[in-house]
Amino acid sequence: MESLLKRAEVLLHRLEALLPPAPVEPDWTAHAFRWRRQQGRGQLQAVRQPHHIGLNDLRDVDAQKETLERNTRQFLQGLPANNVLLTGARGTGKSSLVKALMTEFAAEGLRLVEVDKVDLVDLMEIADLLRGRRERFIIFCDDLSFDADEPGYKALKVALDGSVVAAADNMLIYATSNRRHLMPEFMSENLETKYVGDEIRPGETIEEKISLSERFGLWLSFYPFDQEAYLNIVRHWLRSFGITRFTPQARRAALQFALGRGSRSGRVAWQFARDWAGQQGLRG
Repeated sequence: MESLLKRAEVLLHRLEALLPPAPVEPDWTAHAFRWRRQQGRGQLQAVRQPHHIGLNDLRDVDAQKETLERNTRQFLQGLPANNVLLTGARGTGKSSLVKALMTEFAAEGLRLVEVDKVDLVDLMEIADLLRGRRERFIIFCDDLSFDADEPGYKALKVALDGSVVAAADNMLIYATSNRRHLMPEFMSENLETKYVGDEIRPGETIEEKISLSERFGLWLSFYPFDQEAYLNIVRHWLRSFGITRFTPQARRAALQFALGRGSRSGRVAWQFARDWAGQQGLRG
C-alpha cells in the first residue's frame, strides 16, 4: 500500500506540472497592461515602464488629436463614446496618439491594454475580466491587418458589434492600421461588382471586408506630411533634446535624412532628431 501511495504521489506531481498555472490577479495599480497567453491561459501582465509621450509632442495631426481626445473624455465621464479605427500613412502618429492618451488621462482612471492580433480571440475573456472595474480601459490593437480566414478577424467583429452579450461599458477598442478596411483588397474582387441601372452594388467579398471597419464608430485618417510639417516636427524634437537653434545645416541634414528613408513622417523626424542630437553631443 505504501508503495502504491508513493507512485500515486509521483503521478500527481507529474500531472500538476502539465496543468496551466493558477490565474494571477493583475496588478491593478499599473497604468498599462499586455494580454499574454502562457500554457494555454491568458492573463493581464502589468507594463512596469510604459512608453510615455505627451499629446503636445504630436504635431500636425490636430484634427485627429482633437477628435480622439474628445471621444476619450466622453468615455471617461461615462458618456456614450465610440470604438475608433485610426488608419493611414505609416509613421504619422497613430499609435503614439493612443499611447499619449494614457499619459494624459491616467490620473482620471484611464488604462491601456495592448492585445496582439493573434490574441483577439480572447476579447470576450478580457471583457469579462475588466467588467465591473472602476477604471476605464482602452483595448489597444496596433498595426492590424487580417487575412479572411484568421480567427481574430471574426472575434473582433463579434466584440465590436454582433454578440448577444453586451460589451463591457468600461471598455473601448482603439485600433491602428495602414489599411482602411483592415484586409488586403484584390483587383479580382471588383469583378463581383454589379451595375443595376445607375446603382453600383459591391460584391459579397468586398461587402464582407467593409463590414469589419464599419463596426468602428469613428474613423480617423492620417496622411503623409509635407516638407514644412516634417521640418516643424524636427524642430520640436530637437528642442526636446536641448537643441534650440535649427540651423541651415540641421535643416539640410533633416531633408537628406528623409530623402534617404523615402518618407517624411513624424517617426522619421524623431529618428533624425535623435541622430542629430547624438552627433552634436559627441562633438561636445
